This record gives sequence, C-alpha cells and structure tokens, in this order.
Amino acid sequence: MILLVTVLSISGCASNLRTGALGGAVAGAVVGGLASGSARGAIVGAAIGGAAGAAVGAIMDSQTEDLQDRLPNARVERVGEGIAVTFDSGILFAVNQATLQTAGQQNLRDLVASLEEYEGTEVLVVGHTDSTGETAYNQGLSERRADAARNFLTGAGLEAGRVLAMGRGEEEPIASNDTEAGRQANRRVEIAIFASEEMQQEMLREHPRQ
Repeated sequence: MILLVTVLSISGCASNLRTGALGGAVAGAVVGGLASGSARGAIVGAAIGGAAGAAVGAIMDSQTEDLQDRLPNARVERVGEGIAVTFDSGILFAVNQATLQTAGQQNLRDLVASLEEYEGTEVLVVGHTDSTGETAYNQGLSERRADAARNFLTGAGLEAGRVLAMGRGEEEPIASNDTEAGRQANRRVEIAIFASEEMQQEMLREHPRQ
C-alpha cells in the first residue's frame, strides 16, 4: 500500500507502486531495493552509509522510540537506516474489507503525529494477504488496503509527496500459510520509513564522505 512511472522496468515487484512523488535519487534507490523485498528492501535501498548514514540512524533511533510509545499494537523495528512498522491487518481492516476500522484510523493518526514531528522522512505503505482465495483477488485487496491507508495518512495531514503505496498480495509471506496462525501473520500492512532526499543531503553536508 507508494509513485513513479519508471518502476515498470523492475520485475513485477515494483510494477504496482502508486501515488506519491519522492525525490529522484531516493526514489530510484527505493525502487531498486524493492527487488529484495518490499518494505525492508525499500529501506535498505534508500541507505546512504558512512557517517551520514549513521547520523540518519541516530534520528531513526529516536523516532523508533516515539513510535513504540504511540503504537503499542504495532511491531516497530529499526532496519538499516530506517524503520519498519507492521500492523496486523485485523487492527486496520475487517476480513476481506478495505475500509479502515475506527481503531485502525486512530493508529494511523498516531503514526501521522510521529511523521509530522520527524519531518525528514518519506513513507512506503505495503499491503499483504495470506494465500486463501484467488491470487488476483488477494493482489487487488492488498492494493485497495494500501491505498486506503495512504489516503487516510494524507487526509490526516501528511504531505502527499511523502507517501507511496503498493500491494503485494500473497507474494511475500512471513509465515506458513498452512496454519491459521501463519495466515494471520501474513495478513498485514507494513510501513517503511526512510530518510528523504533532503535529509540525506543535509546529513552528507554535515558528514561528507572522505
């Protein structure tokens, strides 16, 4: 559940990115990272490394603590130079639905509050399903859920240019689809948070590569 026309050249993984306008260099890096797995791949792809990357990481450490306080029902993890936030889809959506539930809306409002406090970041929203049902239906459902989350974030005040969305359907399971517990784990919405091009350039000016 995030924009670029150029992504169509990257194998199916990024072909359904939608809406947003990330800075050129960051966008290219994010798209490149998608090939190794959507949310975490995007974070890894956007990394700049070195002392500048460490400075970005220090900011992300602070935001991770903020998000963990604000989002007790989500899994918040530091990944590379970014943050991965994972919501069980049941927190945000009813079964087979793409309309946000009341509790889900509050979770996303709390996310927006953090993103507005830490302004130098951009966001990729990724929807996932389990493998129950038709593959095409699952893909469409994941896209609709990603779009719903993105639209709510921007409607709650987050600048539209900071947010991209995509659906991955059943393509990226994190557990076995042979058990109910595994299927529940696979039904999720991931949000990747990484440095904007402006933040990266600022960190590179303050910590130039040697």
